[in-house]
Amino acid sequence: MKSNLTAGQLFKEARLKKGLTQLQVALKSDIHPNTYAKIERNDQKASFPTIKKLAKVLDLEIKNIPD
Repeated sequence: MKSNLTAGQLFKEARLKKGLTQLQVALKSDIHPNTYAKIERNDQKASFPTIKKLAKVLDLEIKNIPD
């Protein structure tokens, strides 16, 4: 993944690479779909527990997710 991406862009890129919809990621992560959409758009910053959930679902390493 590119290092100059925002967290939202990184999540979106990983989601698309896995062929998942926003709804699928939200449900698998136990996050409200609207919240996940806002995180992808960088309208809302994800909490650390949410980042952990998303990293697990999207096969990302937490250390590679920008602040």
